[in-house]
Amino acid sequence: MPDRSFLSWPFFEDRHRDLAEQLDAWCAKNLPVEHQDVDAACRELVAKLGRDGWLKPTALDTENPGPLDVRALCITRETLARHDGLADFAFAMQGLGTGALSLFGTIEQQQWLAKTRTGKAISAFALSEPRSGSDVANMEMAATRDGDFYLLSGEKTWISNGGIADLYIVFARTGEAPGAKGLSAFTVPAETKGLSIAERLEVIAPHPLARLSFDNVRVPASALIGKPGDGFRIAMSVLDVFRSTVGAAALGFARRALDESIGRVADRKLFGAPMAELQMVQGHIADMALDVDAAALLIYRAAWTKDMGAARVTREAAMAKLFATDKAQEVIDRAVQLHGGDGVRKGHIIESLYREIRALRIYEGASDVQKVVIARQVMGAA
Repeated sequence: MPDRSFLSWPFFEDRHRDLAEQLDAWCAKNLPVEHQDVDAACRELVAKLGRDGWLKPTALDTENPGPLDVRALCITRETLARHDGLADFAFAMQGLGTGALSLFGTIEQQQWLAKTRTGKAISAFALSEPRSGSDVANMEMAATRDGDFYLLSGEKTWISNGGIADLYIVFARTGEAPGAKGLSAFTVPAETKGLSIAERLEVIAPHPLARLSFDNVRVPASALIGKPGDGFRIAMSVLDVFRSTVGAAALGFARRALDESIGRVADRKLFGAPMAELQMVQGHIADMALDVDAAALLIYRAAWTKDMGAARVTREAAMAKLFATDKAQEVIDRAVQLHGGDGVRKGHIIESLYREIRALRIYEGASDVQKVVIARQVMGAA
């Protein structure tokens, strides 16, 4: 039984506690889904999550506008990740993919949100390029103004939901100024002429990923999100909201690893006694529990701070993502050790967690980049 004591922390309201309880019950009945065909599995997950209302926190409700509830996003990602990493992925990309529309979109652009919140459309966030991952300001893809249109040319890579998305939020260089100040964001429906899937990318924890090619993709000027040159600010604002949720997913993986390990050491005997009686094993469990609680505190501090109206939570979100993802890697590695051969047996939950966690220390800002972000925030404040 997973630890629920954190839900009594003052970061949460009753609606968050209800969300955690109800979603956990739903997950127990509906997850995991069959992963053999990853594209089909993701489509099924988005449809199920949307049908049953679990995608609502991912985007602005245009009928009852209000800020995104970051604590709800984090609780949902933590809960889904504890049950099924692919379910967490499906949920998360619906939020990240449309975050720019929730925060900066026009009324017309936000019509997409009714579809993504109900699972009737799949979204994607197209930011990374072959030569610019965490260094967004180094982006090369160009968007050239052509009357009432823009022509997009270049490539995007490591795009989650690439190949199955109905809508891509695409960032490109419009050239208002050098570096970060010359970027803009656009809505690009998947069927737009000139947009193609150049390559499907396979990774150790299978997810729908692709390299996208844009060959003079013609989009109307109304596809521009915000103003020309706002792209970097839009991207960073979206990451400010969703970076904490990456930490929450890592936390869900870590909690599952801890729960499985507690069960393992209680049942498994070594040298004539349960493993749990060995001081070395107790030390591992203590370290794992400490890392889980510390990560949770940082994650929900960042989420609460944003929900309380902070314009930016760059420092808090970076700390939460860095610590939670790095420590989840350590927690899961200890779980592998405690499970012995089973920990690396294909198909075992611990082996799956071991593969799932690694990417979280890379995407939405790699761990080393988060250290740079934190240092700049700390020194800037001083």
